[in-house]
Amino acid sequence: MTVLTTDRRSLLGALAVGLPLGAALPAAAQTAAPGTLRIALLTDIANYDPHQFSFVNASLIKNLYDTLIEYTPEGRAEPSLAEAWTIAPDSRSVTVTLRRGVKFHSGNPLTAEAVATTLKKAADPSLGKNLYPTMSIVQDWTVVDPQTIRLNMKGPVPDRQITDLLQFIAVIDPAGIATVEQTPAGTGAYKLAERAVGQRIRLVANPDYWRQGEPVTKEVVFTIFSQDAAATASLESGGVDVIYGGSSRSAARLKSQGYPVLDGPGPLVQVFRINTTRGPFRNAQFRQAFNYLIDREGILRVGYAGLGQVVALPWAPSSPAYDPSYAQTYAFNIEKGRELLQRSGLSQAEMSDWKLVVNAGSQPDVAISQVVQNTLRRVGINIELDMKEGAELVDSMLKGRFDTIFGGVGNIQKFPSRVATNSIYRTANNPILGEPHPFPEYVAAIERINTTLGSGPEVKAAYDHLNKVLVETSFGIPTNTYNPGLIVTAKNVSGFTLDMDNMLVLRTTAVRR
Repeated sequence: MTVLTTDRRSLLGALAVGLPLGAALPAAAQTAAPGTLRIALLTDIANYDPHQFSFVNASLIKNLYDTLIEYTPEGRAEPSLAEAWTIAPDSRSVTVTLRRGVKFHSGNPLTAEAVATTLKKAADPSLGKNLYPTMSIVQDWTVVDPQTIRLNMKGPVPDRQITDLLQFIAVIDPAGIATVEQTPAGTGAYKLAERAVGQRIRLVANPDYWRQGEPVTKEVVFTIFSQDAAATASLESGGVDVIYGGSSRSAARLKSQGYPVLDGPGPLVQVFRINTTRGPFRNAQFRQAFNYLIDREGILRVGYAGLGQVVALPWAPSSPAYDPSYAQTYAFNIEKGRELLQRSGLSQAEMSDWKLVVNAGSQPDVAISQVVQNTLRRVGINIELDMKEGAELVDSMLKGRFDTIFGGVGNIQKFPSRVATNSIYRTANNPILGEPHPFPEYVAAIERINTTLGSGPEVKAAYDHLNKVLVETSFGIPTNTYNPGLIVTAKNVSGFTLDMDNMLVLRTTAVRR
């Protein structure tokens, strides 16, 4: 699932609201009518706008809305609201043919004009939210006929970047676009039936859904829990059928007891973010030492109960830029790290003159920060953990008010330059590293990927070059993949459709009573 805004994904647990531990569950979570799927969530949603592509909304986006195309878990593009798309030979446009007979929940038909209205919202910096940066490649669009629209690009664009855009666009009913935050307006498999803020959300099947035979389950009831332990207890007692977005540690424990755990293809990558404008981190060799001084295996084990994969680059295994050799080359090695520290020329006092900002409300963040702190003591670097929560933490992360901090990066399984939508990796207007960008070689490497067309060796060379630059500049030290959208189910639940962004997709899910 991506990001989130991806910077905030690790903060969400501290901001959740819902039932207190030990409180009586709502009736929907205590009993279940035939055909009702009961799901525990650890956070309530923010709103119904599918362009607010954040984890708090990940339980609903793909159930209330459809996108133009979809990706399989392996990354293959498939038709959805668009039954076909044709990328021009010069890679400067894509013509999209819409599926006929699709209706919005209001009964209004899906048309090219409706898609154009969605594109107008997405291209507006005040309205486009997480979709706005992805729209940066689009110059304008042309409605060809009622079922056809052409998106014109600002220049030649790689095919995968175009399909990423189409996969990202959830189409909104023009009649409801002005109020979409308060009222959903999609074409999805489910309609909103009821919401009690901070307590529950109830969806019912869309009788006019365009996918034949779907949705399988006629009603979905989400119950909001304020604590992971309460959600886990409810699953174990039969109060709910599914937990979505629980902790890795709880998921690992439930898995050991025989509960199925689904880990989708769109994890985040945890990154040790470095503010290179501060203290000893202005020194390249000091930063590069952290490629060896981060105990990635320890972080994965302590923070995420081993559910994930060690990485040394900001890519999930499904990313076209993924290269597992880097995790071997830069494996935890105290002596190699110590050698780079010595070559930095910094004194012991200078090397210890910084703090690691920590999300005090996140047990995984606290645990992995302590791993780093303890490891650094072994090479004579003694640092403080600067505990922050809430608005103060968000402000520190997004405005660069830190020396170092951990934060997740999402959408990294898609086109590699998508990493640049995340704050620490932005190539322009970078809120941490500043302007002009201090690493022009990184900016150039991202631009090379965005302008290298085709699928031949030149594309792989562009990816390899970016990977080399990321390690040399070392303003971020990736540690491991992790999935904030883990799905833990009772044994009588089956048929999940795994989503490339780890959104919860329920149209094929069934529960047996």
